[in-house]
Amino acid sequence: MASPTPQTQRNALAPGLLAAIALFLSPLFTQGLVETIILFVVAILALIVAWFAWQARQWWWTVVFAAVAVVWNPVYPFGFDGWIWTGAQFVAALVFIAAGILIKNDRVTA
Repeated sequence: MASPTPQTQRNALAPGLLAAIALFLSPLFTQGLVETIILFVVAILALIVAWFAWQARQWWWTVVFAAVAVVWNPVYPFGFDGWIWTGAQFVAALVFIAAGILIKNDRVTA
């Protein structure tokens, strides 16, 4: 009889990919309503990924995404611009993808 292997699930993968898409598209929209919407999307998805990281007991990702939520917050935006901000968006997108792949926890069956 084969021993059952524990199954894992990646809850942070979908929000991580959605945030990465928003961050990759964000340099196209540097002003106006679309920029504010992207800030909202990234900040909310960062908090969602942080929560999934906390549930998976990978607290170091929680710290990273709490910082992302603060930097991309739309309520009191920092007003960053230029090539450094564009580079930060691409780095953050890669961090979201990495977290989506690496944050996993055991599947709970009822």
